[in-house]
Parts: sequence; structure tokens; C-alpha cells
Amino acid sequence: MRVGSSPQRGGHVATAPPPPFMAEHPVPVSRELYAKPLRERLDSIDLLRGLVMVVMALDHARDYFTESRFDPLDLSQTTIPLALTRWITHFCAPVFVFLAGTGAYLSLSRGKSRPALSRFLLTRGLWLVFLELTVVRFAWEFNMNYTVPFVQVIWAIGWSMIALSALVHLPSRVVGTFGVAMIAVHNVLDGVDPGRLGIFGWPWQVLHVFGPIVYAPGRVFFIAYPLIPWIGVMAAGFAFGEIFTLERRRRTRALYVLGGGLIVLFAFLRAFNLYGDPLPWTAQSTAGLTVISFLNCLKYPPSLLYLAMTLGPAIAVLPLLEKWKGKSAGFFLVFGRVPMFYYILHIYLIHLLAVGTAAVMGFNVSFLLAAPFFTPPAPGWGFGLPAVYAFWAATVLVLYPACRWFAAVKKRRHDPWLSYL
Repeated sequence: MRVGSSPQRGGHVATAPPPPFMAEHPVPVSRELYAKPLRERLDSIDLLRGLVMVVMALDHARDYFTESRFDPLDLSQTTIPLALTRWITHFCAPVFVFLAGTGAYLSLSRGKSRPALSRFLLTRGLWLVFLELTVVRFAWEFNMNYTVPFVQVIWAIGWSMIALSALVHLPSRVVGTFGVAMIAVHNVLDGVDPGRLGIFGWPWQVLHVFGPIVYAPGRVFFIAYPLIPWIGVMAAGFAFGEIFTLERRRRTRALYVLGGGLIVLFAFLRAFNLYGDPLPWTAQSTAGLTVISFLNCLKYPPSLLYLAMTLGPAIAVLPLLEKWKGKSAGFFLVFGRVPMFYYILHIYLIHLLAVGTAAVMGFNVSFLLAAPFFTPPAPGWGFGLPAVYAFWAATVLVLYPACRWFAAVKKRRHDPWLSYL
């Protein structure tokens, strides 16, 4: 999710003051040479963000329209196409959160002070938490029943921004060290039982345990996205932003080395089931299922290996995205420049499509007016993967004009409130 507004993308590109790291390590560089690459790099980030936003809608279309009644990564029941449809969407949340931190760093290189950035992150973080509990929650359920509210990625991003609002007062590399340390060591804490922590049990669940918090008879607060290590992912993304202040050749090399290093780390630790994920892979009845077992890392909360598996390729592909131009790139750029706007609209649209389709087919739609993850679908409801993919494509194409319009508004106007959407 982008923080702040981006520099102009057409005509003259405004020059920006040297980034913070140059003040500490000055090198001879003209302001013009710095300003021009900044535009290209922001486009590559927006492209990556746009790609994962489009892929994210596939997962949510599957949630509402699938005929499957099991976890698509359940190796005892799944098929390879279904498992891969679920697995490819694993890239979305890590990249989304990571690039939110990168966007925060790049706003400093565009002239925003750290105190101003801190205030913005605090207020936007609080705003996102509010949206998660109201606008986003209603989009998922289409009801006002708060008996079992659940919180997901927007909740995690909001609280991560609030944490980052304090961290940005520290040197960027300290913030990065904090983030990487949280990602690397949090799996050591997987065995901590909140039931043994007394009054500190529920805070620990919020921080690191996926599942329900029963706070009153018949009342449950469901934590789908514990905050650790998402806070660390955003902090690491913030420090990662410094790479985008390097000249192109050094930047490309750094991206390949970092992305490739994470891929190698994942492959090595996963191959020997050494550390970093509580779900060891095992040999299956077929080679395809064995590969799925190898790739099936824990998302809730995201393990070290889950994050290495997803962020490594995402980082390594950024140099290639810098070279991607033309109409196809422009299509994904639109979504990457208005991520929050798209995120909210796509849930409402997919949900409305499901309700409308069910009504036309003669189903009682009440099962679509409750929490979709907890209410069993009506008997006979659901479609195979081809139809799921068709609903996904329809959602993305229908939203494209609205997102293009809003992206143009954000480019044309610089009202502060626009940076909150």
C-alpha cells in the first residue's frame, strides 16, 4: 500500500532532495541524475504492487465461488491446479506489507521529514484499523452482526504503520535490523501457549497466534493476521527502500543478490526441514503433491520460510519490472497506484457478484450474508476452477475504469485526504 503521493509521472519529473543515506555518505551526484531514475523505480514498485493486487482478487473469487469444501492445500484432498491457485496468492500479503514500508522510506527521499512521516503513519494506521473493523468487515459479510468479527491484512498493515511511526525516528538501518530480526527469530516463539500466560494470554494471541479470542459468552474476536512478524516485514521494507536511492547498476545488483539470497535461504532450510516453519514437508504419492508439500509454508502467522519464499522472488523480479513498458504494464500500474481504493472495491464487487449469481440460480442467499469463512455454503453452490477464473477476470476488468479514474485524480490533485485512500 503506497504511502504518500508519487512524483509526477508525465512531462517534467520534479527533482528531489538527496535521500537521507547520502547525507551520511555523500557522493558526487547531480540532482538531475538522481531525479530521473526515481521515476523509473517508483514505476517498478507500482507494477509489482499492481500485479499482486490483481492476483489477490483470484483468492477472494475462489473464496466465494469455489465448489471445493476443503483447504486447497490439504494434500489428502486437493488437486495440483487448485493448490497452485491458492499458493500463487501467497505472494500478495507479504509484498503488500513490505512495499508499504518501502513507500514510507521513499516519501523521505521526496522531501518529507521524519516527524511528518511519523505523524502520517500514525494517523493512517489508525484509519486502516478503523476501516478493517467497519467498511472492510461489512464488505466480507454484508451484515452488522459483530458476534464474530475477524481481522485480516488491513488490520495488520494498520498496526504495522503505527509501529513504524515510532521506528522511523531511528536510523534506517536500525529499523531494518529490527525488522529482519523479528522475521528471523519469531518462529522460536511458536510453542508459546497463550493459555499459560494468564492476563497476558490475549495480547499474545493478538501478536502471534492465529485463531479466536473468546472475550464473552458467545462473543469471539478472530485474529486472522497476528501482528508478528508483519510489523517486522514493514520495518524491513522501510530499510529496503534505501536500495532505490542507488544508481541503476548498483541497485540491480543489490536486488538480484538480496532476492536470490532469500530464495537460496528458503530452499536450503526447507530442504532439510531445519528451521523457519512449523510444517515440515514430506514425500507424497506423486511428484506434484511433493512439490506442493515443499511449498506449503505457514501463513498464519507467516513463517520465516513463507516470507523468504514470497519476498525473494518478488525482490528479484524488480529489475525486470523496471524494463516493462507499454500498455500491458500500464494496465497493472493503474491498480498499483490506487491499492486501497481497489482493495475495498474488489471485495464488495466479488461479494455482490456471488449474491447476484446465487439469487439468479435460485439459491437462498442467506449463506452469503454472513461471515463467508465460518458459514457453510448452501448445498450445490459453487463452481469449478474455470468459472472461478472467469469471475476473477470479470472483477478485475470491471474495476479497471474506476481505478484508472481515481489514479488520474490522485495524479492531478494533491489533497492530503487522498493519501489515506
